[in-house]
Amino acid sequence: MRLPLLALLARGPAHGYELKQDLEQLLGSAYPQPNVGQIYVTLGRLEKSGLIEGEDVAQSSRPNKKVYHLTDAGREALRAWFEEPEDEPRVRDEFFMKLALAPQTGLAEQISLINQQRRQYLNTMRQLSKLAAAEDRDNRIAHLLIEGAMLHLQADLDWLERCQEELEELE
Repeated sequence: MRLPLLALLARGPAHGYELKQDLEQLLGSAYPQPNVGQIYVTLGRLEKSGLIEGEDVAQSSRPNKKVYHLTDAGREALRAWFEEPEDEPRVRDEFFMKLALAPQTGLAEQISLINQQRRQYLNTMRQLSKLAAAEDRDNRIAHLLIEGAMLHLQADLDWLERCQEELEELE
């Protein structure tokens, strides 16, 4: 949450609730909605680390609000984030760990685990399809997010098929 908040502040000052709304509008309903409390805690940490500065702004009929802006250090951290490619190979996969250890425990069968995981992925794909149909057509970012998730799920389904073929050959 730290760097996405810095990215939103790069365009100009904003308060926490405004940042929450901006994230929701940008990413749509497919992305887990941030908790406003989490946003304010993160903003506090960013301010403490010198990446943003907050300024209290008086409001006539409401309590003061705190508006945050990016510091030079924050802009540099954001620049470094954009320059660094993401390296997330899924070598540490929880499902694969279950699959690998199941025979040693006698508590689960590998093919049953694969079928259970396949059902989960297919249910998730159905849910994403419903989200895509309900999402505003003009929100291309949200549609790209959903499409990316669907493509990852399809690759996971293909991989499950491969695992099942290999394990059935071993029997």
